[in-house]
Amino acid sequence: MKVKTPIPRAKGIDNSLSLIKEGFHFLPNQRKEMQSDIFKTRILGQKAICIAGEEAAEVFYNNDLFKRKGAMPKPLKLSLFGEGSLHGLDGEPHKNRKRMFLSMFTPERVEDLVDLALKHLDAKAGEWQSQDGVAVLDQMQEILTRAGCEWAGVPLAEGEVQQRTDEVVAMVDSFGGSLSRFRDGKKARDSHEEWLQKIIKSVRKGKYNPPENTAVYTIAHHRDEKGKPFDLHTAAVELSNAFRPLIATANFLVFGALAMHEHPETRQKIAADEDRYSHMFSQEVRRYYPFVPAMAAKVKKDFTWHDYTFKKDTLVILDIFGTNRHPDSWEQAETFLPERFKDWQGSPFAFIPQGGGDHHIGHRCAGEWLTVYVMRAFFKYFAQNISYDVPEQDLSYSLERMPTFPKSGFVITNVKKAADSDELLHSMQKRHTAIQ
Repeated sequence: MKVKTPIPRAKGIDNSLSLIKEGFHFLPNQRKEMQSDIFKTRILGQKAICIAGEEAAEVFYNNDLFKRKGAMPKPLKLSLFGEGSLHGLDGEPHKNRKRMFLSMFTPERVEDLVDLALKHLDAKAGEWQSQDGVAVLDQMQEILTRAGCEWAGVPLAEGEVQQRTDEVVAMVDSFGGSLSRFRDGKKARDSHEEWLQKIIKSVRKGKYNPPENTAVYTIAHHRDEKGKPFDLHTAAVELSNAFRPLIATANFLVFGALAMHEHPETRQKIAADEDRYSHMFSQEVRRYYPFVPAMAAKVKKDFTWHDYTFKKDTLVILDIFGTNRHPDSWEQAETFLPERFKDWQGSPFAFIPQGGGDHHIGHRCAGEWLTVYVMRAFFKYFAQNISYDVPEQDLSYSLERMPTFPKSGFVITNVKKAADSDELLHSMQKRHTAIQ
């Protein structure tokens, strides 16, 4: 009888604290120490197998081998994703929910969102011209909250913009394991869901009639796989998930601004946008910079992979950050190089900043293209429509912090809109490349 290959084991009884302390470094450091893309450990008291790389991602996103039910840590349900969300579903419930989300992210609706986001960005840029200094991260979070709510059909009064922005930011910031940040995120989610439940209730009672192509209309009237409408709580959770991830894109946007600053030649290339350079640049920002450190699933049934045995219900953690920089899939993996995405025909399991595999049946983010096209439009706006200075500041970011961003928030000064800014903005709107 063939003897199965033992999986290397990490040092320590439980590595939860090491994960929180080391952040994005934890999984790559363990893999480097053991010279293995697979190892065992314990996280939050559970036995866990950690894996990385293209082949590992392809196995991880195989719905016949893995399930999401019971895999997500409770704190993430309570603060970031919401209880009962799409992220923890399997089988037909997941397929039904995924179809609902994909119906909201059609090419036309993605274009609508990009146009709205550009409108709000342009309005803010006009204000920046009279300000001494602007923290780009804070501004992106507010702009995307305004645009996301307007696109989703969620009424947002001017007097509550800051509150709702702060709530979503606190939810996203709760990811990293800090007890205080979790408490802030949970409090923010409770307030956020209460607000959205009232809106859903208003739609169902006919007091508020949003357009039929909006997320709030779709979710308020959606029927699940059993033909039943969502309860108010689930409807609020999924309405949040329709636009909350967009606000998290602010982190990618500020990293893109940082990349333009540290690699000034990219700014001219984005402005010219030959060979869709803005697309290459956006994809490299998503690959290179830290966003999601890892994802978790549980083994659906016993199976063997590369002579390693995976037992049913075992927790498995995929190193997202490490896979996006894995040397087996990426040449010069630690170098920021947008041109690597020119005519890129790589595997959907080597590049997984927002999940891997198929958008329609897998656990890859339904709104991924929405993220990419907003990023492209914003980077082109910064390169074509405004000029600015970047004063001395702390632009470093810590890979020990999850999520992370430049410590200064990327401050710019002396902002000036181009003389033909209105014409440039008009040419950008409604001229987006079709989603492929």
